[in-house]
Amino acid sequence: MAHEIFHYRSLAEIQEKAHELKVNLPFAQTTDILTSSLQFGNVTVSNRMGIAPMEGADSLPDGSPSEYTLRRYIADAKGGSAVIWFEAISIVEEGRSGKTQLLLTKENLENYKAFTSKIKEAGLKANGFEPYLIMQANHSGRYSNPHNIPAPIIAYRNPELEQYRSADDSCIASDDYLKKLEEKFGEAAYLAKEAGFDAIDIKACHGYLLAELLSAYNRPGLYGGSFENRTRLLKNAIQAAKVYEDDRFMVTARLDIYDGYAYPYGFGVEINGSSEPNYDEPIRLVKELKDTYGLSMINLTMGNPYATTHITRPYNVGKYIPDEHPLVGISRMINGIGTVKKAVPDIVIYGSAPSYMREYADLFTAGAIEKGLCDGMLFGRMSFADPDFANEIIHTGRINSKKVCIACGKCGDLIRAHKPTGCVIRNGEIFMPFYKEFLELKKTQPKNYRG
Repeated sequence: MAHEIFHYRSLAEIQEKAHELKVNLPFAQTTDILTSSLQFGNVTVSNRMGIAPMEGADSLPDGSPSEYTLRRYIADAKGGSAVIWFEAISIVEEGRSGKTQLLLTKENLENYKAFTSKIKEAGLKANGFEPYLIMQANHSGRYSNPHNIPAPIIAYRNPELEQYRSADDSCIASDDYLKKLEEKFGEAAYLAKEAGFDAIDIKACHGYLLAELLSAYNRPGLYGGSFENRTRLLKNAIQAAKVYEDDRFMVTARLDIYDGYAYPYGFGVEINGSSEPNYDEPIRLVKELKDTYGLSMINLTMGNPYATTHITRPYNVGKYIPDEHPLVGISRMINGIGTVKKAVPDIVIYGSAPSYMREYADLFTAGAIEKGLCDGMLFGRMSFADPDFANEIIHTGRINSKKVCIACGKCGDLIRAHKPTGCVIRNGEIFMPFYKEFLELKKTQPKNYRG
């Protein structure tokens, strides 16, 4: 199908299109619920809005944050969101997605201490509270490029993904390697706590190593096959991180509940060969993370931004034309998250991917919370375009329609090109030169390249 460009001039037009597509989208009459507080564990945050992880590809060579990095997060802190869920920060050098991805080590710990201190100070001065800072601990797995040259470390062979980025049997991580990673996530939790973060996320989403293991149905050994084995690294990593949990530091997770490609290559799908969602295992996993591992809050998401971008973040224009309308993807995301929330009601869940809705993203988010589909929402691309979105909602009741993300995908292009990343449309003076460099790079890439 031809991809439909966002053209809606009113909320009524969006609702009419959703009715035509037979999809359910929640909308509230007001944004009042977004300004209410939210409690998880021993923590109370002042509103329901957060910044989603968006990689900036702008670290220093040793993995420390640069001035570009600090600039982004200072803007987020001033913008009024109660939670800042940081971009992926690698726990090992070989697991970096590029040589400009953040990496936290003992050697650069002091740089991170200064980094988090400045961010909290900026938020406190601007809004009267410090934002709650969550470090996303990650291993890029299949998408590892520590020297900006693909060096994949994979859970198993996946032809769905290898049509976009090649890998062979030598890339498969051994059980011994995965076992050692459990300890590395524990070390990352210690470093995150020392660095001044308020929580650590053991990341298991978007096709990276821990997420890929969730669908390792055909992998032999301790980390494949059964549900217990496929979730082993995630759970053991959480357990290792939990050693450092206390009243001021928490362990959480960002979890994929649907990959978007058919069994046996995707998590959260039917086993009949289709790519239709089946949330039984995601629900089981979330319930175990709450009951057995003590997680009080998580973020749920879907898809693989390298292969099924339209599922992860429905877009206005992109590198390929999906076979579904963007509102179908928005509906799948929020109602899938809602299915898990209703099955495990006593864990706080942050939803994902509202930015496609532009100036209606606020009423959409408020509606999702009012209807019990999630407890809060993380805004990714919107934070690049308009980091002040939360304060706009808090102080005026609505987001500024002249500053919203238009879901053009240019920020994603910059991330994958390992260029300093931000909104090319709203902040072109800084980021358009990098985008022009990307366009030159694109000419050398294969036509089917998505990541």
